[in-house]
Amino acid sequence: MTNQTQTADRARPVRERLIDCASELFYAEGIRAISADRIIAGVGTTKATFYRHFPTKDDLVLAYLHGKADWERTAITAAADTPDADDALRGVVGVLASSSCQPGFRGCPFINAGAEYADVTHPVRRLVAEQRQWWTDFFRSLAERLGVPAGAPADSAAGQIMMLRDGALVAGYLDDPALVEANLTKAITAVTAP
Repeated sequence: MTNQTQTADRARPVRERLIDCASELFYAEGIRAISADRIIAGVGTTKATFYRHFPTKDDLVLAYLHGKADWERTAITAAADTPDADDALRGVVGVLASSSCQPGFRGCPFINAGAEYADVTHPVRRLVAEQRQWWTDFFRSLAERLGVPAGAPADSAAGQIMMLRDGALVAGYLDDPALVEANLTKAITAVTAP
């Protein structure tokens, strides 16, 4: 990092820099593996400043996940914002495939966080559940746009598409990235076929 970049970064609010540093480290190495002290050192701030913004590390984890949720919702909603349902499907699958096939991709941040927080009543797990519910609701709406009848058929299709999404995120991390988009599109098309 150049001195100019460091100076520009220090001009950003500390809270944003803490979230950015935590996001990078949590995603790359796991939430439990990263201490508050490591984030504090990474940002170049003090413990008092850290705890003024985030009374607990879990508060920072929630801020990190809210940022990921905002990105996902914005990107997916924009990709689906077209009158043609097939174009919407292609746009959504394109976002999923391109994000899961990028260098440094380490899986779904919500699935990763859920694996680290076993207590389903913990605020992190509740946020994970909320985001997964958002995806399921989105997929139900997409299935209906693709011609699946509302109600139980659309609910079933949404659940299946959610599982396909989870699998595509793993495939993007472990398998040939060139096949992820084509295979996910075919699989969702098969689930939503009349």
